[in-house]
Parts: sequence; structure tokens; C-alpha cells
Amino acid sequence: MCKLHRSEVRRLLGLLESMESYWANPGIEYFHGVLDLIREERFPEALEKIYQANQSFRTQTQYVDLEGHHNGSEHDEEHQHGSHTPNVEILLVDNGPADEIARFKEEMLSMRVRTDPFNYNFVVVPSAEDALAAVVINPGIQAVVITARFELSTRRKLSSKLRQYIDRRTKRLFSSARQIQQILDLEEALDEIRPEIPVYLIAGVALESLAHEITGRFKRIFSRNDGLDLHLSLIAEIMGRYDTPFFKALQRYAKRPGGVFHAMPISRAGSVQNSPWARDLVDFYGMNLLLAETSATSGGLDSLLDPHGSIKKAHELAARAFGSHRTYFVTNGTSTANKIVHQSIIAPGDIVLVDRNCHKSHHYSLVLAGANVSYLEAYPLDEHSMYGAVSLREIKGRLLALRREGLLHKVKMIALTNCTFDGIVYDARRVMEECLAIKPDLVFLWDEAWFAFAGFHPIYRQRTGMASAARMEADFETVQYRAAYRDQTHRLPAPGSAQSPDNDQAWLDTRLIPDPDKARLRVYSTQSTHKTLTSLRQGSMIHVYDQDFATRNVAAFREAYMTHTSTSPNYQILASLDIGRRQVELEGYSLIQRQVDLAQSVARAVNRHQLLRKYFRVLNTFDLIPQEFRSARVPDPVRDGLGTWDTVWAEDEFVVDPSRLTLDISATGVDGDTFKHTYLMDGHAIQVNKTSRTSVLLMTNIGTNRSAVAHLIEVLVKIAEELDHKRRLNGAMAPIVDPAAGIPMPDFSYFSEAFSGGGGSGDMRTAYYLTYQEGSSHFLFSRQIRERIAAGEEVVSAAFVTPYPPGFPVLVPGQVITAEILDYMDVLDTREIHGYDRRRGYQVFTPAAIAKILEK
Repeated sequence: MCKLHRSEVRRLLGLLESMESYWANPGIEYFHGVLDLIREERFPEALEKIYQANQSFRTQTQYVDLEGHHNGSEHDEEHQHGSHTPNVEILLVDNGPADEIARFKEEMLSMRVRTDPFNYNFVVVPSAEDALAAVVINPGIQAVVITARFELSTRRKLSSKLRQYIDRRTKRLFSSARQIQQILDLEEALDEIRPEIPVYLIAGVALESLAHEITGRFKRIFSRNDGLDLHLSLIAEIMGRYDTPFFKALQRYAKRPGGVFHAMPISRAGSVQNSPWARDLVDFYGMNLLLAETSATSGGLDSLLDPHGSIKKAHELAARAFGSHRTYFVTNGTSTANKIVHQSIIAPGDIVLVDRNCHKSHHYSLVLAGANVSYLEAYPLDEHSMYGAVSLREIKGRLLALRREGLLHKVKMIALTNCTFDGIVYDARRVMEECLAIKPDLVFLWDEAWFAFAGFHPIYRQRTGMASAARMEADFETVQYRAAYRDQTHRLPAPGSAQSPDNDQAWLDTRLIPDPDKARLRVYSTQSTHKTLTSLRQGSMIHVYDQDFATRNVAAFREAYMTHTSTSPNYQILASLDIGRRQVELEGYSLIQRQVDLAQSVARAVNRHQLLRKYFRVLNTFDLIPQEFRSARVPDPVRDGLGTWDTVWAEDEFVVDPSRLTLDISATGVDGDTFKHTYLMDGHAIQVNKTSRTSVLLMTNIGTNRSAVAHLIEVLVKIAEELDHKRRLNGAMAPIVDPAAGIPMPDFSYFSEAFSGGGGSGDMRTAYYLTYQEGSSHFLFSRQIRERIAAGEEVVSAAFVTPYPPGFPVLVPGQVITAEILDYMDVLDTREIHGYDRRRGYQVFTPAAIAKILEK
């Protein structure tokens, strides 16, 4: 080994040694054994031990015998001495005598038996700071056991990035010298970072008198003599998260013999198994899929429309996992989930604030519900042909304007996309707090179709609808929060009115705090589980955190759910949602961190590779979020470490999901649509979804692996080499000259007076169904519409016009068409434009139809 390699190996081993104490597998002793082999230059033996450790990490299993010893490489004997089973790490926070800790560990590990569903071992740390570092660094920790014997500060030297992260979590804690308060503070900090893992307390006799202070804070409290109960509790709790009630019920059903005298000939493969014309369906999908295909709701199964058994239990486990009051499975996508929530909340005449760039399902939901929509404008990114998100100032300004016009009482709900297709993430808590300060009973619908994974990572979680609602509810009860509200009421002027609107400027400029006695938390999140977690396609969930659900919405929600849910739901989708919940509870943190790390590896490769830099650039926070919406002075917070990432996500109005990479391709001379289809998909079978004129969106997910990332980078290099070759042959190719340059992304114009709902809102339902009347609409091309606009005529869209992707409408029924919108549409290169007929043009209302509406 050359000197350069030796130096690099020593550096890397030093980094690993600083972290290994926070892992039980393979453990610091195992690590030191590898280190000794390397120092002795016994490299083949060292590599063998490194290989064994890597295999353990890859499979999340550890080959151990019942005494807890690692079995070496004698693979032929593994069935004699043990078996490969999942490995779980338990964090023990204890600074007691080393021999006592060793005896405790030995006693606990001796209770394991071959029939246990997993192995566990202990990571022991002496301090609160070490405990927090461990649950951040080691995603394999599945439970924490706290004793009363721990220090507050670590004796280890933590990295500056990790130190910054921990300090933010502890600055408001550990100020009391009382032992019980320090224990409670540690539990609170652990819960904030990893709420999915239980915390147990081993208490002394003296602490029993303080039971009233700790009730409900710990999974369970034990004395030091309760080793067996602790062991059984650890096994039972982790198996509780592992439980998948509906999936298990479906498995049992598929294994039972029986006969089908009902619907579905394909059930149990009856119509295809012996068919010479359809047998290949069995060959392709396998028998288990067809054995589980049924319309039965008994025999251990359950009804999605009226769950009382295994589906009900699966819903309850999902609610626990995602931090909601209630969770409901949806088998036909988040489009349907959005329709269910809209219909359950809003009625004709209600006003709903909606991000104009949200998914088309929201717009169609508003047509069905008959509510008046008030569209909110997202900030534009003209250079990149995309929209960002809706600023808080825009939202507050709209609410204040409606209040001045005397229409605030009609405002029922606000719907926003968190995170957007391009990865822009809201500060959900701040949005809800400031809106509730103006409208205390406002209902929030967070479309988190692309954000289902976020609740299982400590930094992402703080930006989710469910976690934000839970934290707000807890803070509403604190003395500090109530004092801050009282202070605000003394400083803010009275609300503005139509006669005196100036006072509203102070409301716009103030970080508003709602009245904790009047504000009602009514929060709904819809998530496409299938998009970012493990689920079959169309598997989605609705999460409800609604303090008034039981009294105000349970009946309406049930009816809306009945309206939009099939009476023949796909059981395989339901079972996959059950599995997806189990997986993310047990290994979500690890998978999500890997997803982010892999995305960052792509970004680094593009930034560092000389040829890739020539043609590609990954857009960063500075590119995607205007300065007025961020305090960050770094373009890539994740790259600057955990502490910076955490600080930025806690403070900025908008942040960028680091697992999404917007790749600027303007230097290639190829437009986004062509790059997607011709270069990536047709040329190399690389699948992407969204493009703009000058970019393609690359997304990692929990299923992305290092091989896929390496392949992507390799493909980008090949494309760059191909482009370079063409340039040498044909001369320099200029970057894309975007025809849209100088043409800003169009704002929503306005609703025609014929369809006005007051306060700038519109009645899309009337406009939508007006097209059913013969002769009410016709088709015009862009040129014809421009001529009419120039002549002073108002031209009103009769249909949704939705380029896909990303799938939000540029025009909606009842909207006035402007020249700016036509400018934008005329340069679009998207292949799919729903609602636009290339042979006939735009569907618009006739002047006579508009006049007839105005006469009424």
C-alpha cells in the first residue's frame, strides 16, 4: 500500500472511530480488531472482516449465536449455530459503573431465544448529548432506555455540524438542576428527533413518588430488577410496529382452500389457470396475486367503506406512524383523496383559497363542490420556465382583502402544495399560525403528494402538516405562547376596513400569532404513498388532524369518502399501504437519509466533472428561491452539514427538498422535452417525469441505489461526450435561445364578471356546466383570440387548459384569456396539453352565452 493510500485509510478510519461508539453492530471492539489487522498489514483478513460488516449493513441483519457472539465466515455451519435475522439496536443511556452496565447487558441478552423475531444489542452512552448524537447518527436504533444516571454534556469531540444541530435542540432544555426534569428534557429532545422510537425509563425507588410528573411521557417505567419485563416490552413494541393487520389477513385468506360463488372470475385464478389463451397472466404475475384477488369482506378481511377489523387496525397504525388523529387509505390516488377532502369541507358559496399551480384534481374538486375559488399566485421563475410557491404575504394579503370587503366569513379553506413538483417546501407551521391569526377557523389542506416520506426524518418532519399541527397544539397551552399573543394584541392596530384599509399594512408586516383560545386546528394532508414510499401505484392516504372532526365533519367526510371510493377497492393496493407504513416506521429515517445522500452525490458529480459542468448545472436554493423568502447565505444547506441544513429549514419561509435536483440543460442546445424522450428515455432508458424548456427534474427516492446513481452519471457523461463530438463536427452550438425569454410566466388573469363570486373569487361550477348547453361555446385559435382582444372584446375560457407535466391549469372555466397567457402558451413545447384541441384551438364561450349569464 503506497503512502498516499495509507494516509487516506488512516484519515477515514479516524472518522469511523469517532462514530463507531454510537453503533452496537459491528461495535467498537470489532472495529478495533479491523484496525489492528490493518496496522499489522494483514490486509486479506482485514478485508474479510470489512466484507462481513458491509454485508450486515446491506441486509440490516447480524449473524449471531444465542450468546451474542459474531459467527465468523463458517457459512456451512450457520444453520447449526444461528440464523440470519433482523438486527435491532437499543440505546442505553447510563453513566453508572462499567461492571454494572456489563452485567445488565449480559442479563438482557441472555433472555433472547431462537424464536425471537429479531436480534438486539445495546449501544451504551453516558450523556444526554451522546444520546442525541446516537439517534441522529445511527438510524438502526429502535428504542431508547434511559436511566437516572447520565451526564448532560458529552466528553467526546463532536463535529461542528453535529454540535450545531444538538445545540439547537438543547438550548431551551436542561436548564434545571432537578434530576427528574433533566430526564423529562432528554425524553422531549429524543421525541423531537425520532418520535417513532419508544423511550423507556429505568427508575429508582425515589422516582416512584414523582409518577404524576412523568405519566404519559415514557412507553413504560421499570425498576432495575424488571429485566424480563423490559426484554418482553422491547420485543412486543417493535413487533407492534412490524404488524401489518390487513396484509396478514390477505395472506391468510390466499392460503385457505375455498370456492367462489360470487363475482370476479379471476379470483383464485379460476378463469385463467387452465386457459390456453389467458394462462400467461398467471405466468407473469404469479399465483399469489390471483389467490389474493377477491371481493370478500369477511373471513378475516374487512370493508374499506365500513372498516371494523383488519383495515380499521391498519388505519390506526398508520395514524400513529404519521402523527395524525385519523388516517384513511385511498386506492385510486391522491387525485381522489383531494376530492374527498374538498367535498367533506366545502359547500356551494364558500370561498376557498387555492394555489393556482396546484394539481388539477383540486380544480376539478372545486367544480364538483361548487365553491368559489380565489386563486393565489406563486412567485415565478421566468428564467427556468417554472413557478415556485405562494408567499405568506400573498396569502395574508388575500385574507385581509376579503376581510375588508366583508367576505372573510365565507372563506372556508386554503389548499397548498407542500412540497411542489419542483421541490419547494413551505413552512407549514408559520402559514397556519399567521392565517389563523386572521381567520381562526380556517381549514388547511396540504397536498403532500410528493412529501409522504417527510414525516420520518427529523429535519423534513418539521415542515409537514401533521407535525406542525401537533407542535402548535402543544405550544398553544404554554405560558410563553399566550404571553406572546397578549403582547402582539397590544402592538397591532385594529383590523382595516373598506373605509380604513391602511391598518392592514401592520398586519402584513407582523409575524402574526393566533389567539390560542379561539384558533381551531383543522388540518388535512393528502399523500401519494406510492410516489415516495413503498406502495403499489394509486396507493394514497388522507391524514386528519382536526380538533372539530368528531363534531363538525365526521358525517360529511364519511359521505365524501363513500362518494369517491370504489365499492371494489384493490386489496393488493391496501396491503401494500400496510407494508409501506411498517417499513417507514422501522427504517424510514435510514432510507430517507440515503435518498438525500444519493441526490447530493449526483449534484457533486455534476459540479466537479469538467465535461458535465460544461453542459449541465444543478439549480440551487439561490436559483429557486428569491432572496426575500430566505435568510440563508448558502446555496446548498445540506452540503454545508446537518447543523446548517437544520437551521435553514427552521427559519426560512421556503426551502428546497435536497432529494430533488433540477438539472439546467440550457447549455446543451436541446429543449427539455427532447432531452427527456430522445436522450434519456429512448437513448438510455432513464426515466424522468417533469421538464421545462431548459431543465429536467431528477428525483431520488427510498428505492434509489448507488448503482442507479452511478448509471445516471455515466449516462450524463455519455450525453455530454456526444454533444461535444457534435460541436467539434458542426461548430459551436449556442445555448437554447428560449422563445419565452422576456415573456414572464403568466399570472392568473381574473374571472369574467359573469362568473364572479365576489372578492376576486370565481364560480367555476357555473362556467363548467354552461358548456353543456348547445351553442354556448366554440373554438378559436390563438390568432383569432388575439384579434378579439385587440378589438376590446373579452374572451372567456370554457375549459381547463392543462399542460402535463406538471399538471396544473393555465386556464380554467370562466377565466378571461389575456395576451400574456397566449404568449406563454404559444411557446410551450409540452407534448400533452389537456383541454387544448390542436385542430380547433381553445374552447371559449360565445359572447351571447356570456351576455345571457350577465342578464340573470
